Amino acid sequence: MNELKVIGREHIGHIEFTGIEGGFGKNKKAMLVKDIALIHEQPLGEINRRINDNRKRFKDGIDILDLKKLDGFEPLSFGFTKQSASNSANIYLLSERGYSKLLKILEDDKAWEVYDQLVDGYFTMRAEAKATQPRIDSAKRLEIMSENAQTRKGTLLYRIAMQTKSETSKQALLAKAAEAITGEMTIPVLLKKEYSATAVAQKLGTTANKVGRTANQIGIKAEQPGQNKYGRWANSKSQHSDKEVPQWLYFDEGVKAIAKALKQTNEPQTA
Repeated sequence: MNELKVIGREHIGHIEFTGIEGGFGKNKKAMLVKDIALIHEQPLGEINRRINDNRKRFKDGIDILDLKKLDGFEPLSFGFTKQSASNSANIYLLSERGYSKLLKILEDDKAWEVYDQLVDGYFTMRAEAKATQPRIDSAKRLEIMSENAQTRKGTLLYRIAMQTKSETSKQALLAKAAEAITGEMTIPVLLKKEYSATAVAQKLGTTANKVGRTANQIGIKAEQPGQNKYGRWANSKSQHSDKEVPQWLYFDEGVKAIAKALKQTNEPQTA
């Protein structure tokens, strides 16, 4: 069993309660039943009664601890006066698993309403994170939620842009996506169009072999595996095997250079 320690005051909605770590494992959060009763807006005596009626369902050291039975229990550290602790038959502490069992016993609308808040907002938060980061207040939380919403909007706009055939519409959507994410209306630089030798040959009315030879003659190919303003090297699957072979892909500048060279040699071509 890990040593219990109070890690500070926690909040669920407008309710403030004692954050506790340990007892059920390293970095495991725990919660006093008196705080659970307060959050669920039920009398502590009623919650204790429901637990005691189902006590056999709760495993000691896994689901539940009775702090009154622990040696060295200091009531003041856990928000109890010595008098209130002395008057209590039990001072129960629940793990996340224990709380889930209690939830099944309570089985009311309030219980399910609070469940997500407690599990997501308290039990699953690691203590190390809280040790290095201050608790996020409501204003900061709203700011983060707003930023996340804008990021989701930007991502959606980007996906739509990628499915748009019109370059003008694509640029407009990408600008909107950039604005949603960065707050600035910027026109992103679009990816350069790339053409294989076959595609260039079809565009210029010649053969892929001629395109390749011409590119070598005028020296527009970069050293492998680099790129330049005319194109770039990429790996392509061979037609005759599963091996990948280097292939030079042409940018628009590369297509223009090939067209110019073919024109100078009177090679038949189409614009």
